Amino acid sequence: MRHLYTFLLYSALPFVLLRLLWRSLKTPDYRKRWRERLGLFDPLGASDTLWIHAVSVGEVQAAVPLVKLLQDRYPGQAIVITTTTPTGSRRVKELFGDDLFHVYAPYDLPLIIERFIRRTRPRIVVLMETEIWPNLLVTCKRHGIPSLLANARLSRRSAKGYARLGGFARQTFGNISQVAAQAAADAERFVQLGVDPARIQVTGSIKFDARLPRSLNEQAEVIRRTWGHERPVWVAASTHEGEDELVLQAHRQIRQQLPDALLVLVPRHPERFDRVAALCQKSGFSVVRRSDQADCTAETGVFLGDSVGELPMFLAGADVAFMGGSLVKHGGHNMLEPAALGVPVVFGPHNFNFAAISELLLEADAAVMVRYADELATVVEAWLGDASERSRIGENGRWVVEQNRGALDKLAELMDELLRACQ
Repeated sequence: MRHLYTFLLYSALPFVLLRLLWRSLKTPDYRKRWRERLGLFDPLGASDTLWIHAVSVGEVQAAVPLVKLLQDRYPGQAIVITTTTPTGSRRVKELFGDDLFHVYAPYDLPLIIERFIRRTRPRIVVLMETEIWPNLLVTCKRHGIPSLLANARLSRRSAKGYARLGGFARQTFGNISQVAAQAAADAERFVQLGVDPARIQVTGSIKFDARLPRSLNEQAEVIRRTWGHERPVWVAASTHEGEDELVLQAHRQIRQQLPDALLVLVPRHPERFDRVAALCQKSGFSVVRRSDQADCTAETGVFLGDSVGELPMFLAGADVAFMGGSLVKHGGHNMLEPAALGVPVVFGPHNFNFAAISELLLEADAAVMVRYADELATVVEAWLGDASERSRIGENGRWVVEQNRGALDKLAELMDELLRACQ
């Protein structure tokens, strides 16, 4: 079955490259450095490396505490981070500069992966969250390179999809050296798909271990001045196609009771910034874009966060946070960021990518789940009008984050074991 998969992938490669070109019409970065995706780049010159693969911005952000720990634990050890998207690539550069090597991830084809391995010489590959690539896993196993699926999550829906592949899925998952699962439910699904239970450990989510920059509060204070200190402000973070309309509908309802309320709208994907700006204006809101570098006026209804990497600052400066990807069937986004900041968080019903985390927050009365735009408006309006309730919910969120730290140390121990075993 894997040979058929490989044949189909080789056959599709010209179309994959054409799709890169097509995507570059809206996002020019997609046609830059395209050779890296084929494993074509200068050898790194390191005798061995630690390879971390993080798809895009969210996974890169999740990997930050791991990278910093590895830099402290293995000083002088070369680290390679691969991403799939240009936004993920930019975030790596912003966070780490030249402190590590960064290239785009190789396509999952044997010749390309072999070329990549020759140029980077990894001692271990750490795959963040849900990155399952059949040829990558089997090639690493053949070379004696252990693979660690870190911060691993597997939703019920994804598990059902993999299960339909039968023996191919079991063979692929069986090639994973170690799984560090976020929750027991994730671990059980990996077992059902062919991972030896002895190679699975429930470590929790390293997202609980992320530490906020000391300068974040100062940055938030600056951005808050541009919004207006006396205004009630809520953030709609990492929204997706079809969700912005619902958020704007909720904001219109909120402004009926709180006419000076400001919405900070932050779409997940940069290629949507212009479309969302046009949507806000079409909906009758006066818009200021972050890229304008201008202060909001009393008439400004929406501040559009059309930048990359500044979401933590926006969250820290806001009174209430809605986490996107949850009113539409995308699977949600990391609600621990606002919780760690003491900002009350609300999200929709579609959080299958963060099921365990959302349940923890709900059980601790640290968040609220809504189903529709009018419910979102009701919750946000109530919180914006009640500072003591905002504070109570926010402190509950901080408590949840503090009580669940420790996954990072467990993950580091697993890496130590794998590295010792392959020496």
